Amino acid sequence: MGDSIELEPFRTNGSHRDADLSGVTVAGNEEFHNGSRTAPEGEALLSVQTSNSNGASIPSHNNRIAGNQNGSTHRERSAVCMIKEELNEVICGKVIRLWMIIVFLVLLIVGVVILSLFLCTVIYEDPDENFDQASFTVPLHLNGSFKLPNMVFTDDLLTLSSSESQDRARQLEEKLTDLYRSSPALGRYFSAAEILAFRNGSVIADYKLTFVMPEEEQDLLTSFTLSRNMVFNVFRQFLYEQGPLESDPMYIDVSSLRMFPSR
Repeated sequence: MGDSIELEPFRTNGSHRDADLSGVTVAGNEEFHNGSRTAPEGEALLSVQTSNSNGASIPSHNNRIAGNQNGSTHRERSAVCMIKEELNEVICGKVIRLWMIIVFLVLLIVGVVILSLFLCTVIYEDPDENFDQASFTVPLHLNGSFKLPNMVFTDDLLTLSSSESQDRARQLEEKLTDLYRSSPALGRYFSAAEILAFRNGSVIADYKLTFVMPEEEQDLLTSFTLSRNMVFNVFRQFLYEQGPLESDPMYIDVSSLRMFPSR
């Protein structure tokens, strides 16, 4: 019914390694010669193909797999780099736009401030500077004296008509006029400064100050702005600021300053 196996006598020395299998014939076209098995033709071909596949094709296949993996890794890295670059561009663009907006707002605020200051200086009018000098009709007189320690006394100073006396008097009057004209509180009310006389005693000068004011504000001004203390303190502060000028004949000794209302 099936393939038969024919056995021929063979000798053995008690060891399978020395068994004589040369005469064994195996069904299915398999034969053993000299202790080795002879593979059929088809199996030999399969063995050769398998050998070639294991010996040559497998390394080539591994190389292809490794190359595919490297290519995949490279593509993944390229995709990640592209995403990073796009994110960096988006973030940098937003940061730049934000800084541009901040700089624009700062410049806008500075421009508004400068424009506001300019408009204030042009449009704003100090109400204290808007006054009608013609309405200042009520006079106020203050008299006093001071010493000129650097001035040498001469007989010509006793006579106001002498050239020396007139020259010294003019210099002192200009000094007092500049003093009160430049005063923010008293400048608008100041009218004149006059040197009345020079006296002996390290040269003492008698002076007279004249202020004018509107009649409707007379009581208020004489109590505060044009009071004796206010006018005197302005004069004294000026003398403190002038400093000790030993070589200036117009130097006024601040401790010798006197002032009183004229009667």
